[in-house]
Amino acid sequence: MNLADSQLKQLDNPSLTQNDRILLRCRMASDLIHSGQYEAAREALGELWQGVGVRPEVGKLKTLTAAEVLLRCGVLSGWLGRVQYISEAQEKAKDLIFEALRQFQSQLQSVKVSEAQYELGLCYFNLGAYDEARVVLDKALDGLGEGEIDLKAKILIRHTLVEVWTGRYHDALHILEQAGEFFESCAAAIKGRWHGQKGLVLRRLATAEKRADLADRAIMEFTAAIYHYEQAGHERYSANNFNNLAMLLYQLGRYAEAHENLDRAQRIFERHRDAGNVAQVNETRARVLVAEGKYAEAERILPSVIEAFEKGGDSALLADALTLQGVVRARLGAYGSSLHFLRRAIGTAQESGAFTNAGLAALTLLEEHGRERLSETAVFDLYRRADQWLKDTQDAEAIARLRACARLMGRRLVGARLSDKDFALPDAMLAYEARFIREALEASQGSISRAAKRLGLRHQSLIHILKSRHKDLLNLRTPARTRRRTITRQHE
Repeated sequence: MNLADSQLKQLDNPSLTQNDRILLRCRMASDLIHSGQYEAAREALGELWQGVGVRPEVGKLKTLTAAEVLLRCGVLSGWLGRVQYISEAQEKAKDLIFEALRQFQSQLQSVKVSEAQYELGLCYFNLGAYDEARVVLDKALDGLGEGEIDLKAKILIRHTLVEVWTGRYHDALHILEQAGEFFESCAAAIKGRWHGQKGLVLRRLATAEKRADLADRAIMEFTAAIYHYEQAGHERYSANNFNNLAMLLYQLGRYAEAHENLDRAQRIFERHRDAGNVAQVNETRARVLVAEGKYAEAERILPSVIEAFEKGGDSALLADALTLQGVVRARLGAYGSSLHFLRRAIGTAQESGAFTNAGLAALTLLEEHGRERLSETAVFDLYRRADQWLKDTQDAEAIARLRACARLMGRRLVGARLSDKDFALPDAMLAYEARFIREALEASQGSISRAAKRLGLRHQSLIHILKSRHKDLLNLRTPARTRRRTITRQHE
């Protein structure tokens, strides 16, 4: 008999009041959610559970009981919405948890307030609202007393997750190492989280700073995390660490080992029917395939990944997948499609507040298309936005990419130089002319008349220049309309 079965049997105790039974169901659901058994948690809630994001009937319950039910239904909605990629699940989960938070505050339940804020932080994180996640997690930590060891550990780990996704790796590692003695005294599941999070931070630092010693430490941390999660019976979290380990191995060029770990993760997630995490494994696999130069294979995987992330409303993951699709399309020579995916990635990340992801997508757009398929104005604007979005990053690789794109931007803005190899004045003048024509057409949204006016040309003169010297820019104009001849002209 497992823990869930033994707790369910307690519901048969005739001495329990209705309020006691509801609170027992909530405790069972909390334990099951913590171990990644979301479907079992749904069953444990029984009639209290009305569906993902659906507000439970709590009108006749005591205030604290109602708050507990709202909290559990909100947390479970967030997790089920994430693994099953249910549209708007995170927003609905956030609303339920926030309602529970207000009720706990009204009853001066400081520990429960911190717990609700901790869960609220994950909703903000899943939505890509990292600044909001950081603020609410800080509040959760500030409200805790000395005795709440497990909850403090969870908040610290989730806080470092936000720092990692915003490129503040050294800050995250400092938090985890400073609290090392504290985490060593925790249960196996918490130890698993701690080791897994350290592995994630060290992996990012190892690849960003190209340090083999940090990569070795990251492999050890992921391996330790898998061990502790297996000891705790948390299969889903073990699988997450297999995925993270695979990401590191691919970045080290150990592609066969990466695929082996991805296969392990995928088997576990498929057994749990966890479509959301299967999509994340597939996204990692697509990255490995791109590194191997197998663009067509990556192309076959990514559409289903993008669809899954889109349905789940996970904006940061969606932006990253769209960025990867943009790279794949560029490598396959589908430049128009690549531009579409990369611009969509930037917009998706920016709208959700995932500015680090937006900055990385902007850098990718510059790297893939900035040398010849974007105007000088577009290159300058993209670089300016990427620099702003990544201003706080501690990722050495991102900083190096920013510098490389700054050189690219400078080269485009300066244009051809006499010292360039194979310099030819006619070619330089042609390129200079094309630069202003492209800019005018883009500014006028393809209108030949408005573009010609900005350039100081007549309508027919600009058409002649395009058709004779810059045919590659004709796709920027709006479709030509046949001009009707006037009656007066016909009569004459």
